[in-house]
Amino acid sequence: MARIVNLGVLVSGSGSNLQSIIDHIEKGSLPAKIVILVSNNPSAFALERAKKHGIPAAVIGQAGFANREDYDRKVVETLKAHGVELVVLAGFMRVLSPFFLRSFPMRVMNIHPALLPSFPGTHGQKQAFDYGVKFSGCSVHFADEGVDTGPIIIQAVVPVYDADTEETLSGRILREEHRIYPQAIRLYAEGKLRVEGRKVRVLDHPQPEEGPRHNPPVTDF
Repeated sequence: MARIVNLGVLVSGSGSNLQSIIDHIEKGSLPAKIVILVSNNPSAFALERAKKHGIPAAVIGQAGFANREDYDRKVVETLKAHGVELVVLAGFMRVLSPFFLRSFPMRVMNIHPALLPSFPGTHGQKQAFDYGVKFSGCSVHFADEGVDTGPIIIQAVVPVYDADTEETLSGRILREEHRIYPQAIRLYAEGKLRVEGRKVRVLDHPQPEEGPRHNPPVTDF
């Protein structure tokens, strides 16, 4: 049984994943409420998105804090003051401190534009493109103290075509991000996620279609 989950969204830039989450909430397919948006960037377009949809927002600049943990303490204080249960990272360009992650254990979701554990860190799309993989994609995971090393919730696979550029591949990956991030949040709201060591079990959910995928296609010969 799904329940309404109070989300705190952290974002530094445009917020296209934020918009996807908002759209799913507003059409009734995602049982969640964004109770606060926090940005470290006063110029982030995500703040305009929040304003348009009546979402409370706070800008917490990086100046005036002695270290990363002091900054995170302020962010955590803000999130908890608004009753946040699940923290959603939607392009937040800061590394979270252990203090932050301990404050919301296995309740911080992140999205990464590659098939983890391959190509962690920044510019996952470029890393995959430059490496020459035939498939890439995106991953939603629970954040831990490593860099994109937390337990994986859901992934989407995207083929890499010979005619692709980094930009066309990134656009194809982004469209899948907009699909799987709301789905991961919905699974959390429905109580279907169980973290068991490195694995996230998804309860009472259909299995994916069987069968391999090939790029380029395999033909009979």
